[in-house]
Amino acid sequence: MIRGLFTAASGMTGQQFLIDTIANNLANVNTNGFKKVRVDFQDLLYQTIRPAGSSTDQNTRVPTGIQVGHGSRVADTQRIFSQGNFRLTENPLDLVIEGDGFFRLQLADGTDVYSRDGSFTLDENGQIVNSDGYILQPSITIPEDATDVAVGRDGTVSVRVAGAVESQEVGQILLTDFINPAGLKAIGQNLFVQTTASGPPIESTPGRDGLGQINNGFIESSNVSVVEELVQLIIGQRAYEVNAKVVQTSDEMLQTANNVKR
Repeated sequence: MIRGLFTAASGMTGQQFLIDTIANNLANVNTNGFKKVRVDFQDLLYQTIRPAGSSTDQNTRVPTGIQVGHGSRVADTQRIFSQGNFRLTENPLDLVIEGDGFFRLQLADGTDVYSRDGSFTLDENGQIVNSDGYILQPSITIPEDATDVAVGRDGTVSVRVAGAVESQEVGQILLTDFINPAGLKAIGQNLFVQTTASGPPIESTPGRDGLGQINNGFIESSNVSVVEELVQLIIGQRAYEVNAKVVQTSDEMLQTANNVKR
């Protein structure tokens, strides 16, 4: 009964973590480029009371043993990098990656960070930056007198300046990918940083080396499915309730044992 209390408590702790993760997914259902997180569980240590194959007499062995588990725990949280839906904005500096890859930006301290959020704008120097002012790498500067900006599917940035008939190329957007994107570390603000698990960054031209292509005038929405998250929420809630019932039942059994009289 005591074992059952702690076993059920571990299940309640795991389901609470699942609910917290679902809450974060739902909170970011309208966050540009957000990738949902999945929780994976694993069972805990087993106590072997009788090993399988042990002898009962000189000529007989038991086909199965006796083991009792001690609950479950969170094994990992895995970020799912499936493609989100595209939303038309008609803003030429809004970019969407159709396929794999990340935009590379640079923080104020020089750290490279990566994002699927392609909502860009210009700073006071004409450089392409995200909503927090982090500069898109390689840096691209749009001339002050530019009247039209176009981004090709291969990342080529062209502008048309006042008085000019033809467009001129001012830069090239590159994309970055990783062998294991799920190993990237999320730091908030729609940004990720490289880790040992993610592998080194692989940078190339959009449309090459397995990278996706770029479309401008669109934004990638979150890949969170509200219906799927609500289903998981119900499952997590019921699992929590069942484990709480086990705690209650174990407590009642202990109470009955305490009240036994000769």
